This record gives sequence, C-alpha cells and structure tokens, in this order.
Amino acid sequence: MKAALTQIVAAVTLAFALSAPASAEQIGEVDVDWLGNDIIVEAIHDPQVDGVTCHVTYFERGLIDRLSKGNWFEDPSNSSIACRQTGPIVIRDIERDSDGEEVFKERRSLIWKQLVVKRLYDAKNDTLIYLSHSRQVQDGSAKMAISTVPLYGQDVTWAEAD
Repeated sequence: MKAALTQIVAAVTLAFALSAPASAEQIGEVDVDWLGNDIIVEAIHDPQVDGVTCHVTYFERGLIDRLSKGNWFEDPSNSSIACRQTGPIVIRDIERDSDGEEVFKERRSLIWKQLVVKRLYDAKNDTLIYLSHSRQVQDGSAKMAISTVPLYGQDVTWAEAD
C-alpha cells in the first residue's frame, strides 16, 4: 500500500513538472540610465518543443525610479521576443487549438500583472508562433510581440504522446 502511494505521488509530481511552463535563464542585463533601470534579456526553452529557443527582453525599474515615481511594486508591460531554431526540432504533444499553450510566465508586479509567452501552431503554414504579452487582472494590455519558427522544409520529429 505504501509503495503504491509513493508511486502515485511520484507520477503526479512528474506530470506536474513536465506540464509546468518553462523557466527562464538570464542572459544579460543592460543598464539604460543612471536611475538603475535595466533591460533584462532571458532565454526560454519551450518544454514541449526541443530545438527552439526564445529570447525575451523586458524593462525592469530600478530603486531610484520606483522611489521617485511611486508605483513601487510594478514594472512596465513592454516586452520583445525573438525565437529561432537552435537544434534538431522535436515536437511533443502540443496544443493545436486557436488559444495556444502557455510556455512561460513571470510576475511583473506584486499581484496583478504577468509577462506571458504562448505558443500557437499554424498548421496551414507549418509554423510555430510565439506570442509575448502582458496578462493583467484588470485593463488588459495591448502591448505584445510575436516571433515565428517556420517548420516548412525542416527535419521535424513529431513525438507521440506517452
């Protein structure tokens, strides 16, 4: 009984880990002014698509800027994204509906705002689309960016779901 419970817990933990959005690896931090504001550059590896790396940039406010302008617990919604093939592409079980699938999310405020990267698949044009946008509880943001990874003519492996 105890062994069966341990196996169930392990299976649930593994399933959660495999379905969780990707984590980002900080690549750079560029100073933009004397107030301590920076542009952060992060690399994101899609957990369901091997061989694709997205680089996301966003603005991070410094302490002096936060103190002088108030709004202490929030960074701007602006972001940029560029995704490229960086190795052999292996696509596992991805969402193919029009809403896509969340690949990455990161808080941009204490509670209300997140930077989100979603992946969509354009079957007609055989292309992966990565959309970077801000998710807010109230007053959604129109600030967004997209990047595409064409699969046409590439040696792509579609792995079967386990």
